[in-house]
Amino acid sequence: MSGTDGLGAHDDGDPEEEKEKNAESAGSGKSAEGGDEGVGPSGGSLDGAGPPRVPVPRSSVEDTGRPLPALDAFAARPVPPALDHPVLKALLGAWALAACSAEETTGVEEHLGECGPCADEALRLREAVGLLHRPESLDLDPALRTRVLDSCLDRRPPRIPLPRWAAPYDAESARLDALLQDIGDAEWHAPVRLRWFEGDSPTSRRTTVAGVIAHLLSVDGLVAVALGLDDPLADGSGGAAGPASRTEAYWRASPFPPTRSVRGPWREQSHDLVRTVAFTGGEAGRRPVSYGDFELPLRDAMLDRAFECWVHAEDIAEAVDYPYPPPAPPHLNRMIDLAARMLPLVLAARRQAGQAAPGEGRHLVPAGRPGRSLRLEIEGSGGGEWLIPLDSPAAAGSADHEVAHVALDGVEFCRLAAGHVAPAEAAAGQSGDRGAIRDVLFAAAALSRL
Repeated sequence: MSGTDGLGAHDDGDPEEEKEKNAESAGSGKSAEGGDEGVGPSGGSLDGAGPPRVPVPRSSVEDTGRPLPALDAFAARPVPPALDHPVLKALLGAWALAACSAEETTGVEEHLGECGPCADEALRLREAVGLLHRPESLDLDPALRTRVLDSCLDRRPPRIPLPRWAAPYDAESARLDALLQDIGDAEWHAPVRLRWFEGDSPTSRRTTVAGVIAHLLSVDGLVAVALGLDDPLADGSGGAAGPASRTEAYWRASPFPPTRSVRGPWREQSHDLVRTVAFTGGEAGRRPVSYGDFELPLRDAMLDRAFECWVHAEDIAEAVDYPYPPPAPPHLNRMIDLAARMLPLVLAARRQAGQAAPGEGRHLVPAGRPGRSLRLEIEGSGGGEWLIPLDSPAAAGSADHEVAHVALDGVEFCRLAAGHVAPAEAAAGQSGDRGAIRDVLFAAAALSRL
């Protein structure tokens, strides 16, 4: 038979030669029998007779300029577990919070493509998750009270407003009271070192947190007496008139060291001071308050008490490891202004005591006339500029007679005035008369007291 003969003839031929002939015929567009055949772009025949006998060479992905696929793309996708509809519905909450495992997430997401009610529920849960907030600190913002009060007062002004010069004391006593509320019983006996300057030398006194509050209670009593309120030392003052003597008298009169029970009288007295000042009105700001050796008008005495409240609150916060920020910038500015206005009087007192040099070019001028001045520049929060007359408290500060310039940070200047920073370490920048600069820095430290 012809088919058998053809097969026998093919079997007798060389297989390798047959492969070479086929390759040459494919490359030249000819069939193995020598006939021409049309070849398509992909190597197939144009007449659609069948697949190409030789595939077209493929280009490498590196030669195309396209980026290589990420290795993660070849990672095996987790096989979703076979979970029932009730189980998948129960997982929607965890899925919305991204708390499912990879297999559970895959199972839930594939189920959402098939179940309309679950898809709607998942959308609502995802929107609810967007309303959740990050966990915040449980500590109250120190400015929260001020913001709430400002918001309330903007809506309805108080019938009996508090004078602006009493606002710093109101704020600082409230901040200190919040600090005292947070500390435990044992922390009331934590050691605190009160620091101030006497002459040109630093000094200190060791007490406790409760002892500091007793000190504030006894000295605030000076303002209470001026307003006609009860004196906390009425039974044991021994005629003490100054802040230091009143504090010592209060400590001596206590049969036991002060405890947290002192917070109640101090808190009640601070509220009485604020309430009484509000009722007396702004005209009461000129009423004198005696500090023993000197007097201050009530408006300045309230600023002085606000300053002491902040300084001693920082002492307490340092003792119990509690964060305590500076006062609000407007209040800090008023405290700095009080210290700057008191510097000429302290300079004169130090000069009379021989603690300050007369200074080169010193000259006295009539009251109210410009004299030699130092420019005190306070930077940062509550800052500003003050011209300090150097030769006489009655002289007026003058930029035309400026002989020195000192620049200080606002909080740093207050700590200098509190006796917590040495004068030689406080100046951030200075120029001009070195003697005048030294006298002003030491005068600022001399503002401190127990």
